[in-house]
Amino acid sequence: MDAPTGEAEGTRRGPRQRSVRLALIPLLLAMLPSSLGTTIVATSMPTIAGELGGTTYLSWAVTSYTLAAAASIPLWGKLGDMYGRKRWLGVAMSVFLTGSLLCGLSQDMGELIAARALQGLGGGGLAVGVMAVIGELIPPRERGRYQGMITSVMVFSMIVGPLAGGALTDWIGWRWAFWINLPVGALALVLIARLVRVTGPRRKAHIDYVGALLLVVCIVSFVLVVTWGGVEHAWDSHVIVTLAALSAAALAGFVHAQSRAVEPVLPPHLFRRRNFCLMAVLSFTNGFVMFGAVLYLPLYQQAVHGVSATGSGLLLLPMLAALVLASQLSGRTVARTGRYKIFQLTGSAAMLTGTLLLSHLGTGTSRPTAALFMALLGAGMGFLGQNVMTVAQNSVGTQDVGVASAAMTLFRTLGQSVGVAVMGTLFNHRVREVMSGRQGGAPGDTRLDADGMGRLPAALRTLYQSAVAQGVQGAFLLASLAAGLALAAALLVREVPLRTRKQPSQR
Repeated sequence: MDAPTGEAEGTRRGPRQRSVRLALIPLLLAMLPSSLGTTIVATSMPTIAGELGGTTYLSWAVTSYTLAAAASIPLWGKLGDMYGRKRWLGVAMSVFLTGSLLCGLSQDMGELIAARALQGLGGGGLAVGVMAVIGELIPPRERGRYQGMITSVMVFSMIVGPLAGGALTDWIGWRWAFWINLPVGALALVLIARLVRVTGPRRKAHIDYVGALLLVVCIVSFVLVVTWGGVEHAWDSHVIVTLAALSAAALAGFVHAQSRAVEPVLPPHLFRRRNFCLMAVLSFTNGFVMFGAVLYLPLYQQAVHGVSATGSGLLLLPMLAALVLASQLSGRTVARTGRYKIFQLTGSAAMLTGTLLLSHLGTGTSRPTAALFMALLGAGMGFLGQNVMTVAQNSVGTQDVGVASAAMTLFRTLGQSVGVAVMGTLFNHRVREVMSGRQGGAPGDTRLDADGMGRLPAALRTLYQSAVAQGVQGAFLLASLAAGLALAAALLVREVPLRTRKQPSQR
């Protein structure tokens, strides 16, 4: 009796898996432009600044994108839950492509910053929209089978983005670092319309405009505090204190508004679910550590070991390969067994160990040793990765999958922004501290790449390399605190069985 049942189940599963894999192709294609939104432009920015002027405001070409993405994520998720996730994924892609077109047409830095904000608005919708549609398309128990595919797109953007941006800028011009999104996004839109089959809700709903506005103010003010604090303005300056107070007041107002709203942007009942809150912590800390590693490990390789920008990107391969392999292994195991807490514990512990080891990087650390440390860190992040999203979606009803996906994406994005900003502040402070009072200190405009370091006198270069190594050590020591918080959260997770089939909407 068992054999025929299993055979029938396997027969049903085969066509379904093929159908899901076919639907995932356009979804992953749609995720790619969003993932490349910051990485592909990074190597083009010096050229852009030279052509458009406004070097002083160059950082805003990046900050405007991340701010718009982070601030809009919860609203995109709520709109998808109310009016149909596939529909709003298409809207987000259209906004993103419009922003990309305008970025390439920009004639000055002000136009570029405004266009980047529009692009980031669409990018936030893509980030949450793709994960929400996947959450509706694939039951949590089965999602691990496809986890490696999702993670691979993110890793691909980290590796290929900077290389592609530099190549496009050198060969055909920096504007194509933005315009390359147009054919990719258009193809994704066509394939989503033809291949993705999900049933979106059709009902009247109220949008919590007051809550959405308060959340935007809170997020923008908070990100500006951690971005400008200790860099553009002193931590106790009037600007930083005012922004911090504004962020706190907006947060208090947002919490109050959510308790009274008919259709809250972030429903308070989600945060009464233990696992959902713990996944928010894991998502934030994973984003904090990941983007800090992607930024400061190449800087260390360029300044201390003298490798090129391309070479430093390739030296990230041990970390990124371990991340993909760990994600694939954990995803398939979770799909087979339904057990996920062991991977969240293992991932958090590996991430903590990896960051602690990387906090000991020095001028004498060999490349194989650094590669081993990076691989351990990558494995930790891979074991967490999409498992966090899966558990968060499993913690809520089907009707809240979109807003739960948005919340996880929001916390990860905030973790990335806070991690890069705070680790950057600590890094710069440590470098200045080491160099202060040293005769012939390094010029303030020294570039921390192989060419910039090579132009320094030998004695000063050695001193500066030591300062950079110590700055990186401090940054990863801070990252280890975030990893420790992740481990504490993982210990508190309750292993609730994953749903094995899609549940009908409870609307």
